[in-house]
Amino acid sequence: MSTFSARTLVFFTSAAVLVLEILASRMMAPYVGVTLETFTGIIGTVLAGIAVGAWLGGRLADRYPPQQVLPPTLIIGGVLALLTYPIVTTVGPSSGGDPFDIVTLAVASFFAPAAVLSAVTPTVTKLRLQTLDETGAVVGRLSAIATAGAIFGTFVAGFVLVAAWPSRTITIVVGASLAIAGLAIAMRARLATTTLVIAAVAGSGLALGAATAAPSTCEYETAYYCINVDVDASRRSGRILWLDTLRHSYVDLDDPTWLEFRYAQIFGAVLDSQLPDGPASSLSIGGGGFTFPRYVAATHPGGTNTVLELDSAVVDIASDDLGLDPDSLDIHTGDARVTMRATEEGAYDVVIGDAFGGPAVPWHLTTREFAEEFSERLRPGGFYVLNLIDYPPLGFAKAETATLASVFSDVAVIAPATYLDGAHGGNFVLVASDSPLDIAALQAELAERNSSGIVLSGAGVASFAAGAEILTDDYAPVDQLITS
Repeated sequence: MSTFSARTLVFFTSAAVLVLEILASRMMAPYVGVTLETFTGIIGTVLAGIAVGAWLGGRLADRYPPQQVLPPTLIIGGVLALLTYPIVTTVGPSSGGDPFDIVTLAVASFFAPAAVLSAVTPTVTKLRLQTLDETGAVVGRLSAIATAGAIFGTFVAGFVLVAAWPSRTITIVVGASLAIAGLAIAMRARLATTTLVIAAVAGSGLALGAATAAPSTCEYETAYYCINVDVDASRRSGRILWLDTLRHSYVDLDDPTWLEFRYAQIFGAVLDSQLPDGPASSLSIGGGGFTFPRYVAATHPGGTNTVLELDSAVVDIASDDLGLDPDSLDIHTGDARVTMRATEEGAYDVVIGDAFGGPAVPWHLTTREFAEEFSERLRPGGFYVLNLIDYPPLGFAKAETATLASVFSDVAVIAPATYLDGAHGGNFVLVASDSPLDIAALQAELAERNSSGIVLSGAGVASFAAGAEILTDDYAPVDQLITS
C-alpha cells in the first residue's frame, strides 16, 4: 500500500467514525431527547468503541497478515454503518430518557461501527512499518492523520452534512463508501476471493435494504430537530408541533388566540392580566409554533413582536404548515444569547421564554447572566414569563425561581397544586418583574379560564425556592436537576 493510500484510508475511516458520532445525537433525539446525558452517552460509547477497536486492530494485525485483515475490516465497518439507522429506529421506541436507556441505545447502534472502523489505523500502521527504526515516525504520523480525519469528520458533519441531508442518507453514503473501499482494496491486492465478494455484496445489500426500509420518524429533519406536525382530530384547524420528543406547540390556523395546552392557557392568563391596555410589544425566546407572539399581536395589536428562533427551518415549517406569515413578526434566527444583542433595550412589555432542547430549557438560557441581559430589554413595568418542565424533587424549577429572584424584585410561580407540593411534575410557569405583579388580576384570569394553576407569590415563592442554588454561566446543571 502506498503512503498516499495509507494516509487517505486512515483519514477517511477516522472521519467516518466522527460523522457517525455527530449523527447519533440526531438519530437518537426522537427517542431519548437532546440533553447533556444524550451527548455524554454518545461520546462515551464512541470513545469506548475507538479504544476497543484500536486494541483489537493491533492484536489482529500482529496475528494475521494486515493486508488480509484490512479489506474485510472496511467492509464490515461499512455494513455496520449502514445498519445504524435501522437499529436506532428498531431499538429507539422502547427507550426512555434516563442515562441507562441512552447508553443502551448508543451501544446497540454505534459501538460496533466505531470499534471496527477504529481497527483500521493500527492495521495500516503495521502495513507501513518497514523497520523498527521508523516505528515512532510511522505511528506518530498516522495517529496525527487519524486525528485530523476525526476533526474533519466532526466539522463537515456538524456544519455541512446534517444541514444538507437526512441522517439516513448520510449513513448510507458513508457505509456504502466504506464497503466499496474495502472491496476495491481487496481487488487491487488480488485478495478478492469469490467468498469475500459474495459476502461483501450480500452483506452490504441487506444492510442497505434495511437502512432504506427503516421507518422514518421525522416528517422534517433539520439541523437541530426531528419535527412532526399533527392535525388535531378533535379540532380540524388545530395543529400540533413536535420537536424531537416534545409536544412543543399548538396552533389554531383559524384563531391565533386559541390556547390548547394547560401551560399555554396559563401564559394567556399572565399576558392578559399583566400587559397594559392597547398595543404591546413582545420578545419571544424560542419560536416553535409561534403561538405566543401571534397571540400578543392578535390581543394587543400595534406593537412590535420579535422572535429569536434557533432553527431557520422551523420558521419555514411554521410558514408552510402552521399558517405563519413571517412578515408579520420580526424574526431573528440563531442562538438567543447571540441574536438578543441585536434587539433594542427598553423596548418590550414582555419577554417570553419558551425555548427547549428536549424536555429542558437550554442551560445557557436559564442563568442569572442571561436574565440580566433580557431584563435590559424590558420597559419599566415589563415582565418575563417562562415555561419550564420539571419533576420531583423539582430541583430545576426551584433553582430557576431562585435565579430569577436574584435579578427581579417580584417573582411568581404558577402550576397545579400537586406539582408545587412535589407530588407530580410537568410544566411550571414563572413570572418575574421589577414592578409589583398584579396577582389578583392573574388569579382572576386563571379562574375565568378554569385553570388548575395555583399562584405562589411573595413568601410562598421564598419558601418554594429556599435553599436552591442560583444558576450561573459557570454552573447550570439543568439536565441533572430535572433528572435527579
